[in-house]
Amino acid sequence: MKTLQQLLVAVVFLLGATAIAQQTPAPAQATAYTITGATAHVGDGTVIDNATIVFENGKISTIQSGGSATKGTVINATGKHVYPGFIATNTTLGLVEVGAVRQSNDYDEIGEMIPHVRGIIAYNAESKVVESMRPNGVLMAQIRPVGGTISGASSVVQLDAWNWEDAAYKTDEGIFMDWPRTMRRGRWWLGEEPGYKPNKSYKEDINKIKMFFNNSRAYSKAKGTKNLPFDAMKNVFNGTQKVYISANDQKQILDVIAFAKEMQLTNVVLVGGYQSYKVAEELAKANIPVILQRVQGLPSMEDHDYDLPYKLPKLLTDAGVTVALGYDAEYWQVRNLPFYAGQVTQFGLSDEDALKMITLNPAKIMGIASTTGTLAPGKDATLFISDGNALDMRGNNLSRAFIQGRDISLESHQTKLAKRYAEKYGQSE
Repeated sequence: MKTLQQLLVAVVFLLGATAIAQQTPAPAQATAYTITGATAHVGDGTVIDNATIVFENGKISTIQSGGSATKGTVINATGKHVYPGFIATNTTLGLVEVGAVRQSNDYDEIGEMIPHVRGIIAYNAESKVVESMRPNGVLMAQIRPVGGTISGASSVVQLDAWNWEDAAYKTDEGIFMDWPRTMRRGRWWLGEEPGYKPNKSYKEDINKIKMFFNNSRAYSKAKGTKNLPFDAMKNVFNGTQKVYISANDQKQILDVIAFAKEMQLTNVVLVGGYQSYKVAEELAKANIPVILQRVQGLPSMEDHDYDLPYKLPKLLTDAGVTVALGYDAEYWQVRNLPFYAGQVTQFGLSDEDALKMITLNPAKIMGIASTTGTLAPGKDATLFISDGNALDMRGNNLSRAFIQGRDISLESHQTKLAKRYAEKYGQSE
C-alpha cells in the first residue's frame, strides 16, 4: 500500500510539473518543407524576391527566385518575409530566471581566474525567459557566466530543447574576460570619496592577467599535477577557442590590442567597445571583431554626441570592423535584439547590413558560420517567416519558425496571457 501511495504522489507531482513546464520541444524534422512566394533575406546582404526555399532533414536544400518544383509540405508565404534565425551574443539567458530572486540565478562562481567554469552546465532549457525569445525571431544565443576577471567559458545554444545537452550547439567556444578599468569609482563603504578617479592599480591588474596567461601557456607545455584553470586555457593558445575581452574606453582597447599581440592570441573579440570608433583602424588591422552593447542606450559622457551609441555600428563597419549587436550579459532584454538592429538602420546602415549584425556576423565571430547565420543550401534550416520587416516592431509578427528543420512552437507565457486577456476584454465589449 505504501508503495502504491508513493507512486500516486509521484504521478501527481509529474502532472503538476508538466502543467507549468515550457512548450514541448519540437520533434526532429520528418517531412520536407517548401516555402514559396516570400521575400528571402539571406543574411549576407542578398535579398531574393519571390523565393522558393526547400529544406529537409534539418538542412536547406534549395533557395532560389521563382521555381515551380515543390517538395513535402508547402507553405505559401506570398507577401511575407523569411529570415535566418537571429543570434544573440553575450547573454546570461537561461542562467537567470528572476533577477531579484537569488535562488534562480546561476551565472556567477567564486574566484577571479576561472576559465574552467562552464556556463552551459547551468543552462536551463525550460526557462520561461528562453521561450519568450522565439516569437521575436531570436532562435540561437551565446550564453556566458559572469564575475571575476576571467568569468568562464561561453557556449552557443539553440532555443528549443529539453535540457542543456539538447540545446548545446557549440560548447565552450570561448572564454570571457573583463579588462581592468582605467578609472575607478570611489567606494563609499570603505570611506573613499565619491566620483571617478584614475585606477592606481591598473598596471598591476594587467600584470596579473599576463602572469596568468604566461603560466597557463607554460602549463600547456609541461607535465605534472592537474590544474583546472590552466588546463582550460589550452585551446586559447592553439587558436580554437575565442577570448572575449570586455573593454570600453580608448586606452583599454589599445591595451587589449597590445595584449593580444604580446600573448600571440589569434582569436580575440572586443566586447562593449564604446570608444572603439576612436581606434577602429587599429581594430580592423588586428582583425579583432566587436560585439557592441546597448545601441539604444544614452551617451556615457555629457560631451558625447547624443546619437553616438546609435551610429557606432556604422562608424566601425565603414572602417572594416566586423560588428555584432549584443547585450551587457543580460537575459530577458534579449528578445528586443531585432529592434536594436532596426535602430541602427536610421543612422546610416541598410536593413540588410543591420541584419548581418544579428545573423552572419555573430555566426562568424563564434565560428558557426559554416552551418548557420544565413539562408544557403547545406546550412541548417534555422529560419522564420514574418508578416513584415522583422527589424521593425510593427512588422515583426512571426507565423512559423524552424530550428534545424523542426517546426517549433511560438507560444510563450506572454502570448498565453495576451490571448487570455484579449478574450476577456473582447467579451466585455
